[in-house]
Amino acid sequence: MEQTDVLIIGSGIAGLTLAIKLAEQRSDLNITILTKTEKGETNTRYAQGGVAAVWDLESDSYKKHIEDTLDAGDGICEKNIVEIVVKEGPARVREVIDWGARFDKVKNDIEYDLGMEGGHSENRILHYKDLTGWELQRTLMEQIAKAPNVKLLEHHFAIDLLTQHHLGHNITRVTPNIECYGAYALDKKTGDIITILSRLTVIASGGTGQIYRNTTNPVIATGDGIAMLYRAKGRIESMEFVQFHPTALFNPAGENPVFLVSEAVRGFGGILKDKKGNEFMDKYDPRKSLAPRDIVARAIDNEMKLSGAECMYLDCTHLDKEAFCDHFPTIYDKCMSLGIDPMKDMIPVVPACHYMCGGIKTDEDGQTSIQRLYACGECTFTGLHGANRLASNSLLEAMVFAERIHKNILNRIDEFEINTELPEWDAQGTSTPKEMVLITQSVKELKEIMSSYVGIVRSNTRLKRAMDRLFILYNETEQLYRTSAISHQLCELRNLITIGYLVTRSASMRRESRGLHFTTDYPDKLDFVDRTIL
Repeated sequence: MEQTDVLIIGSGIAGLTLAIKLAEQRSDLNITILTKTEKGETNTRYAQGGVAAVWDLESDSYKKHIEDTLDAGDGICEKNIVEIVVKEGPARVREVIDWGARFDKVKNDIEYDLGMEGGHSENRILHYKDLTGWELQRTLMEQIAKAPNVKLLEHHFAIDLLTQHHLGHNITRVTPNIECYGAYALDKKTGDIITILSRLTVIASGGTGQIYRNTTNPVIATGDGIAMLYRAKGRIESMEFVQFHPTALFNPAGENPVFLVSEAVRGFGGILKDKKGNEFMDKYDPRKSLAPRDIVARAIDNEMKLSGAECMYLDCTHLDKEAFCDHFPTIYDKCMSLGIDPMKDMIPVVPACHYMCGGIKTDEDGQTSIQRLYACGECTFTGLHGANRLASNSLLEAMVFAERIHKNILNRIDEFEINTELPEWDAQGTSTPKEMVLITQSVKELKEIMSSYVGIVRSNTRLKRAMDRLFILYNETEQLYRTSAISHQLCELRNLITIGYLVTRSASMRRESRGLHFTTDYPDKLDFVDRTIL
């Protein structure tokens, strides 16, 4: 067993920001961060676009950013949360700049080069070329290295949260006062399962994109934190709202993850067209190529289905080459490596799973429905994104809630003691799986099910078929889990199936089309949404 004051599961922008702040304020606290791979491999690292924040108060305002966020969220945002994030966001951005983050500036090297993205009414995106997430991850990793009271455990996979269930109590979804005492974690290098006991625990485990065949998310994005909380009987909300990025680079050879062509390219002047060079977005929204992501993704999907084409195109041939290469060097190099010259050829694009807008329900201080447990980042549903996330609001949300969680933890942590009565992991009656193909094939089946039946456009028939097939996969996997020694591949499969179920079940319960959820059986939006039945 290991003991720590604060256990943080995840090492992206949410987990690292929180750990840095706690370490600065309380040098007496022991803080442990778990990451299931190398410390720099996170969803944060792959974020291209930037951070949305009200920066130029002469042309922009909190009111405009709030209205843009509410409009994109399509009536499901919690307005008080939107106001909190928008108004507290600029201060959080200044903090990360003070820690060493390098956002691009205009030629005078004084003012920041604020970008434009879909759904925004003003230029407010701070960015570092097309590698903003990489730059933030670098900054935070350098900062965390200065904290002697932070222990970062690489290649440690969180298996399950520890609650009263592990003390022999019967825990259900209506059980009051469920508490979290830490987590079981698999040391991937030794195969040992460690019991980590903590006074307070934070889930900052990132996204769920690997439930789909085409995703911009790295292979680590298997929804582990959300699945763990669901098994612990915590509250999950709005899992039907899966954001598909409209413009992933189409590569017939296939890639996992697929390469993202940032929304900022359209903000820079890129125009969506079909193979013949005709614009089509004017048929779907007056904002054309700069409409919010849900509208653009559905439009591209519809155009592909109408024409039978494998992809649509992003035309950047009219843009200045020097400026394009300066702003998007990674995108330019990737296209050129595939024989596509963005200055001469239109870039082939398709929608791909990008972001989970639902997740672990938290309050305005990041507390979950389970006591002594917080959550931060993409794994959460704070109420900010509603039915569709506004571009570049995700990094902002993580930083704002890391600050709020850190303050709440400092106010409360001395109330709690470590519960030392938790049992160690019991692996009796299990054996090593003889055929890894049982796991890898099930992952492929899951991705096909979700991509075919629970994608951008849904229907009752598709969702029913998905549920039937997911139930078979679930039973097969649970049997394997009960009889096999733990591996991270088996745990990830189990988590992916749980996420697939939550998305499908949530989608089947929402009898309307709103934001990222579109169903042919209920194509209209309801004027009133009784969320108690959704």
